[in-house]
Amino acid sequence: MKLSEDFPQATGGKTKPGGDDTLTRLTLALDVMGGDFGPSVTVPAALQALNSNSQLTLLLVGNPDAITPLLAKADFEQRSRLQIIPAQSVIASDARPSQAIRASRGSSMRVALELVKEGRAQACVSAGNTGALMGLAKLLLKPLEGIERPALVTVLPHQQKGKTVVLDLGANVDCDSTMLVQFAIMGSVLAEEVVEIPNPRVALLNIGEEEVKGLDSIRDASAVLKTIPSINYIGYLEANELLTGKTDVLGL
Repeated sequence: MKLSEDFPQATGGKTKPGGDDTLTRLTLALDVMGGDFGPSVTVPAALQALNSNSQLTLLLVGNPDAITPLLAKADFEQRSRLQIIPAQSVIASDARPSQAIRASRGSSMRVALELVKEGRAQACVSAGNTGALMGLAKLLLKPLEGIERPALVTVLPHQQKGKTVVLDLGANVDCDSTMLVQFAIMGSVLAEEVVEIPNPRVALLNIGEEEVKGLDSIRDASAVLKTIPSINYIGYLEANELLTGKTDVLGL
């Protein structure tokens, strides 16, 4: 198999899927070198993703010599939706975020994020160093206006057969009231626009439902959220109620 023929290394230009279904197509930049096992896991996972979504295109960012042999079983249709983007290095999983960011040029994680910045991909996926990913994303992609810090988010199923958006899950060590308010707003938008929950209920995680309970930062954030008309804020939620379906968004 020849890399240049079967899996071309992109050198420039925008990735713009054509056809009438352009709006449903998605191009992801995948940091193939990230995670505990690197390409041995991420490349087979990439092929599975292509099989499950015919509108998906993947830019595989990493060492071509490590990636190419793992694509030997890719069929013609899969190859048509793959590109290998070379990267010179890998950010170690145990590197301090500040050190990783300073030494990030040419790394698979940074190159993947730069593809998003350049408009060649709509999103970046990485299982690498979380602190470095959050820091580089903020540096390269910039938060939306009015948002100070990125957040890690997940969508959990609950007992009422619906879903709850939960954030922040570790991107920030210490969250003040302003950050909690911003997370609630981001979660509300995500729940409504992506999870498709109309007028999503928003709650803050606390040690009790009473107004006097919890840290000052939580109580201050609660007071602010009550004044925002566009947020359907319902108050505090205790941890044992996370999966009950009482809220659609949980900020913490």
